[in-house]
Amino acid sequence: MKILMFGRGVIATVYGWTLQRAGHDVEFYVRPGRAATYGDTVDLDLFDPRHWRRGQRVEKWPVRLREEVEPDHDFDLIVLSVGHHRLAEATAFLAPRVGRATVLIFGNVWTEPLDAIGALPVDQVAWGFPQGGGGFGADGVLRGFLLRSVVFGTLGQPPTDRELAVRQAFREAGLQIKERPDFRGWLWVHFVSDAGLFSQGLRLGSLSQLAGSTRDVREGLLAGRELVPLLEARGIDLRRHRGGLLLFRAPTWLTAPVLAWLTAHFAPVRASFAAHNNPDAEEPREVCRDTLAEARRLGISAPRLEAAEPLFAREETGRA
Repeated sequence: MKILMFGRGVIATVYGWTLQRAGHDVEFYVRPGRAATYGDTVDLDLFDPRHWRRGQRVEKWPVRLREEVEPDHDFDLIVLSVGHHRLAEATAFLAPRVGRATVLIFGNVWTEPLDAIGALPVDQVAWGFPQGGGGFGADGVLRGFLLRSVVFGTLGQPPTDRELAVRQAFREAGLQIKERPDFRGWLWVHFVSDAGLFSQGLRLGSLSQLAGSTRDVREGLLAGRELVPLLEARGIDLRRHRGGLLLFRAPTWLTAPVLAWLTAHFAPVRASFAAHNNPDAEEPREVCRDTLAEARRLGISAPRLEAAEPLFAREETGRA
């Protein structure tokens, strides 16, 4: 499969590497002028438990970058993984350039999914969510992690042939597929879960600082619990997402120490939290802003998120 990764961010790079190693032809689209800045290699230090006992691999990986996407391109798949607040801009750029490719929306979505894709052809869109991440260090090395599975879903109907082909490409890369038939609901549950934990991570400087701290993890879980009524107010059938909500509904005297221990000692969870170590990252702030704005619109009380508002409010307004 010929695959275009949109951008050369962390998720695009980690999964681009994974798909290329499986035999797919992978390129990266970057903004005009960025190719020279990025260079033609990536220094990659990846926690990848699929193939190595210690899950570590370091290499200088050659990549191919392009600064244009012509409407008559021959890509089979475009992987679009950007911050949810940048999705509208990205889909507007891709809509006249999608060609015959399938576009995989691969990340957070907080608006109605079909609204989020803008003018992209609905029958050419697939939905997924990465189970990996990381960050670029001051030395330019991408230190990331990749779990054994990846999440895919639909908006209530069976996967189309296009969607099945995308799933197969990820299977060929050695990744297990977790299906979520109510992907709209799953995305929003994940989003408010992030908001609860991010609100406390911002208080400490970054989400990575929560690792190992039972007290701070507990506050993050309670912040997420306060947002469960927001999901109901948005029309989500919570019975379909019991597993995703378990951490927020179970007693925190039990869940907080367990999660705190996992963040410090269980390699996949530790890697996930450690990857969120940039105190200037914009996505956590945008997640908290948009969640709080929606809670206020629907009249849902979120005291812990509101208490953290000075940490993510836009300076020009002083409000989320």
